[in-house]
Amino acid sequence: MTKPKKQTALSAKELRYMCALAEKFPNTAFAASEIIRIEALLRLPKGTEHFMSDLHGENEAFIHILNNASGVIREKIDNLFSKTVSAPDRADLATLIYYPAQKLPELKARTGDLNDFYSVTLYRLIALCRLVSSKHARAHVRKYLPSSCEHILDELLHAHFEDHNKDLYYSEIVESIIRNDRADAYITRLCGIIKRLAVDRLHIVGDLFDRGARPDQILDTLIAYRDVDIQWGNHDVVWMGAAAGSPLCVLTVLKTTLSYNNLDVLETGYGISLRTLDQMAEHVYADSDLALWRSKDETRGGTHWHDCARMHKAVTVMMFKAEAAVIARNPDFKLEGRDFLNHIDYAAGTVVRGGKTYSLRECDFPTVDPDEPTRFSPEEESVLHDLVRGFRESERLQRHVQFLYAKGAAYTCFNGNLLYHGAVPMTEDGEFAVEVFGGKRYSGKSLFDYCDRRAREGYFSPEGSAKRQAGQDFLWYLWCGPLSPLYGRSAMTTFERIYIEDAETHKEIKDPYYQCIADPGAAEKILAEFGLVHESSHIINGHVPVRAVEGENPVKAGGKLIVIDGGFCRAYHKQTGIAGYTLVYNSHGLTLRTHQPFESAKKAILEDEDILSRSEIIYTAPRRMLVADTDAGREKAELVGDLRQLIEAFRSGEVQEDTLLS
Repeated sequence: MTKPKKQTALSAKELRYMCALAEKFPNTAFAASEIIRIEALLRLPKGTEHFMSDLHGENEAFIHILNNASGVIREKIDNLFSKTVSAPDRADLATLIYYPAQKLPELKARTGDLNDFYSVTLYRLIALCRLVSSKHARAHVRKYLPSSCEHILDELLHAHFEDHNKDLYYSEIVESIIRNDRADAYITRLCGIIKRLAVDRLHIVGDLFDRGARPDQILDTLIAYRDVDIQWGNHDVVWMGAAAGSPLCVLTVLKTTLSYNNLDVLETGYGISLRTLDQMAEHVYADSDLALWRSKDETRGGTHWHDCARMHKAVTVMMFKAEAAVIARNPDFKLEGRDFLNHIDYAAGTVVRGGKTYSLRECDFPTVDPDEPTRFSPEEESVLHDLVRGFRESERLQRHVQFLYAKGAAYTCFNGNLLYHGAVPMTEDGEFAVEVFGGKRYSGKSLFDYCDRRAREGYFSPEGSAKRQAGQDFLWYLWCGPLSPLYGRSAMTTFERIYIEDAETHKEIKDPYYQCIADPGAAEKILAEFGLVHESSHIINGHVPVRAVEGENPVKAGGKLIVIDGGFCRAYHKQTGIAGYTLVYNSHGLTLRTHQPFESAKKAILEDEDILSRSEIIYTAPRRMLVADTDAGREKAELVGDLRQLIEAFRSGEVQEDTLLS
């Protein structure tokens, strides 16, 4: 007689998962302990998120706003010490937290009693650190404690100073730190812990590169930051294409860099030599009129403006040649007519644009053969080869771009909010604009997903493959294409602004998206397209500087969309009237911070000059948000359900329980 098989409540797939889960939680005690830990964790307040956008290489201002968490740290100092510590001393404490290595020697130099200074400062930092760590689990706090002094800091941060049985114990820890010459180290470490615990997640909504002096230093800082995501901007993807080896992206990056005389980021930051370019430009353009090619900032670097202008002109002409080749092999880009070197009458000094003929401001093209205008001269070919090799072989640039791919994307949905840099291309009647690539139609979310995939192909596809070259061409399209969600304008009018006098040709018409988002319905439609339908969901957008000086409001669509590009870059300060926006999302809601210009880190350290900011509440949660309300919290809640199922499988015998482990 055949023995009947035991009935199982789990499918084969579920059973495999339960067995895999049991490897980590081998018995009921382990599983139950994890359930208890998670359920408690879900009741903690939601961590603070910090949003920044359009940094454009402004390293000092970025570091300062990162250090002060858009004013969050100063607010906590004032809340904790407003009744017991004077305003100047609170300012000193804030600056110490922002710049401990630089501020600490200055504070020590003007103190009378060093031991008293150390004691007071340590107790204040411990109190502040306890405040910012209060909404985190102890295990989370430990992640940020240096291993060399983890147990000491853990004791101090979780001390019960009201427990008089331990008065001597806690005071002896502080006195021993001072007595053993470790006060400077502990002060520095406490400052770092405060800054990291004040913000749980950092979001960079695009455009780290160009204009400002040192985007490379910004990226070094972000790599060292644990919890960060990046939404690519059009200035980022063109650098990604350059690092991948796209000649056109290399030339585009160089054109922008030279137009701001920002050679330091290339030569010092990334070790990319411009020697052969300089030599070629000096030879070919020795007699050229350089009036149109002067840098927008001639105060930077040690390069003479004539040398920079000649390289700027040489690179730009080469860029137009490379653009023509990319446009020719990518009809899907719909950029016919923008291969301008093919539309110039070199004898007459005119160009055809949009069916109309314009006179050129200059017609000096010594490397252009009118019969084959897009062919590189032998000298240009040699220079371009060296430049591409320089970008490919820069280890630091490759590390930074790999980080952008690892932590970045065309968009991000995080805790109910939708983050992207540019625009969701739309038609004038508010529908999602359709773009056709490879015979397939893309719009809305599918367009973003397609752009993300193609951007990765340009860097990760096999060397020499057609897919890699096509992906690199697409990275350039994302920089300036009319339906690129990272660009959001009709055209990049670089040629017109250089060569054509008529200002009407210089206009870069914004995508209808920027008109549509005045309507709350448009924002709701976009959020729904990305699967976000909660009342608390918002769109966080960058890319187009908000002209606050003209009364423009960064909050649009009835409060559902916030544009946080307010002119972080110095080049935009006059246009916007401010120095950028940032956004803070804590357990109580969303707060927009409006910043005034930042002069320098040196002045901040010596004079306690913080960035002046104004706060505006955008959204107040109906109740305080908890970890349970976050994406991570929902994942943890699902794990609780799985663990309960595992315990049932242990009890039913469907999964073997290791009862010997305790």
